[in-house]
Amino acid sequence: MTKIWNEAGFVADDPWVIETEDAKAGSNEKAIVGLDDFLAKVSEGGETGLGVLINPADDVRRLDGHLDRIALVAVAFPAFNDGRAFSHASLLRSRLAYTGEIRAVGDVLIDQIPLMLRCGIDSFAVSNATALKRLSENRLSGIENHYQPTARPSQEVGSYSWRRRA
Repeated sequence: MTKIWNEAGFVADDPWVIETEDAKAGSNEKAIVGLDDFLAKVSEGGETGLGVLINPADDVRRLDGHLDRIALVAVAFPAFNDGRAFSHASLLRSRLAYTGEIRAVGDVLIDQIPLMLRCGIDSFAVSNATALKRLSENRLSGIENHYQPTARPSQEVGSYSWRRRA
């Protein structure tokens, strides 16, 4: 069972569905399509409010010029040791200035969520039992010291985003 979580808690009625050969979005749902399908839809017409899935091997820069049509970007984590989606999220926020929702999908583990938040990921499709349990108990782990820049600015006035305590 997959649940959607963000910093406000679990989302009750999330309309987004990743479309596959077997699963299509219903009448009350919104489709998340692959990058090539998204670019084909954009070239066909003026649709807005779309969802796009970025897989690890995709070039997220191909979304440049189309970000105003996207309501949600899902970045795929197919395995816990594949971190390319961290880079995709960071590029979306820092270089492409995307301000919409970025969702982590796939193998989302509890200890990676604080790092995903720092990269600019807003929501998480969580199916891992341990992660679901800890999130429901408000037990999100954290890392006290950070030494790298982040998509999230520091809350402290006059400080650097990478030289701060969490």
